This record gives sequence, structure tokens and C-alpha cells, in this order.
Amino acid sequence: MTDTQNQDDPREPSGSFPEQEQPDQPGLTGAMEPTPDHGENNWVGRGRLEGRKALITGGDSGIGRAVAIAYAREGADVAIVYLPEEEQDAQETERFVREAGRTCVLLPADLTDEQACIDVVAAAREELGGIDILIPNAAYQRQREGVDQLAVSEVERTFHTNLIAPMVLAREAVPHMSPGASIIVTTSIQASNPNPGLLDYAMTKAALVAFTQALAQELGEKGIRVNGVAPGPIWTPLIPATGFPADKVKEFGQDTPLGRAGQPVELAGAYVYLASDEATYTSGAILPVTGGKGF
Repeated sequence: MTDTQNQDDPREPSGSFPEQEQPDQPGLTGAMEPTPDHGENNWVGRGRLEGRKALITGGDSGIGRAVAIAYAREGADVAIVYLPEEEQDAQETERFVREAGRTCVLLPADLTDEQACIDVVAAAREELGGIDILIPNAAYQRQREGVDQLAVSEVERTFHTNLIAPMVLAREAVPHMSPGASIIVTTSIQASNPNPGLLDYAMTKAALVAFTQALAQELGEKGIRVNGVAPGPIWTPLIPATGFPADKVKEFGQDTPLGRAGQPVELAGAYVYLASDEATYTSGAILPVTGGKGF
């Protein structure tokens, strides 16, 4: 007989999603069915990030919101960056951070602009009193119909959001980070298992793996750790706003060994661990959270 006391079945909750689509990025949480689980009701902090100060891009929703909530409950103050049209989602994240007794700085900005990246780092430093953790998490993706249909403007938007912005953010933050600080990059299963319909997105995520590993080598002598998290299929506003066919959204995540998509809260532990003192000898690592898909 198998003892299953105090164990959660990782295949649950299973099932498909209702067919749904949002017209464009950024997707919004309120239009999703079901609403993603960001840990609002179940993340219990243990003080692992007490007194730290984190800048999280894309912190209004999805993985970014889950990380912001977890960080606040672990004792960190946070600044979140988001597009102006995501203000309602950002305010909801702010509410949960403040309910945890921590500071939340809201920074609406379009990170495809270099000056915007410069400004958000400066504002976060001023409002939080420094930056100990940088999480370049904001991303853009759209379903592509084939390489012969690629528009340069769309490729540029993807590269500026997903790849250039993290590089500029790191450039601006690193001179002000002290030994013990941490950079945690959001890459993707797409880096190693690319979907041709997400060609340009997958390219940026593969490049972020190299960025993480190279930057870890550079910053090790400064005592700054650099790691990445590689999510698999996670139920965030990005998914219904990507332009996937309705049946693909309905079956999203069912091709994983666990048979389901992940929820944003299931990523939060990876980001907490990598920022914490439990990971002081972990740098240059990519931590897959993929439902069993090989990275």
C-alpha cells in the first residue's frame, strides 16, 4: 500500500480550459477563465527574503504577480514594472503586497524603450532604497504563421521586450548591487524545445540562457549570483493573448508528462529559492519548472 498522507497529486487539477482569446498583448487577468492561481490564498512566507528589495518586470500579472506576492510574504519590498494598460492588474498585485505589510512601488513603462529601462531602475532604487534582486520577467509573444510571414516590426518588438530590455536593466542595476544580490532571468522551455509558431520568442528565450550563464561568470567575482527559471506551459494572460487557435488554448499544457498546465504560484518557489540564502552556491543555473518536459 502506498502512503499518500500529506502529499498533493501533481497531476491535479487536471482538465481543459474553456476556449478563449484576447485580441492582443498584453493579456489581462480579469478576462481569463479560470483565473490563474498566483498564491493569493496559499503562499505562506517563512521570512527567507526579509529586508530585501526586488525589481520585477511584468509584475502585474502571471508569474510576475506570483513572485511579487511570494516575495512580499517572505519579507521583501518590491517594485513592479508593467505597461500602462495593465494598471488594474498592477493595482491588484499592489494590494496583496501591501496586505503582507511590505512596500510596493508601481512603475508603468514600455521597456522596449531604452530610457524607460534606465528610468525604472533609477525609480526603484530611489523608492525602495536600493535593489537586491532583479527579475527581468516581462515578455512578448505572438503566434507566427510561418517564416515567410514574419514582420520585422514584430520581431523587433519581441527582441526589444524579451532580450534587450533585460540586458539594459542589468547594465543599470549591477553597479548599484552589493555582494549577495541576485539576478533571476525568466527564460522558457521554448529555449530548448521551440515551437515553430513562436519562432522569434523561442530565439529570445534561448539567448537568455546564454545571457544568464555568461553574466553569472562575469558577476561571480562581485558576489552577485545570476540564475534563470525556465517555465513550461503556465496559465498566464500571455496565453489567450498570443493568437493561438482556440483548440490549442483549450488543450494548453496537456502534452506535459503531468498532463496539465502549471499555475503561476507553482513558479514562485523557484524564484524564492534562487534569491534566498539557501542558494548561495547556485549561480549560472537554469531551473526548469516544466511539468516534466525535458529542458
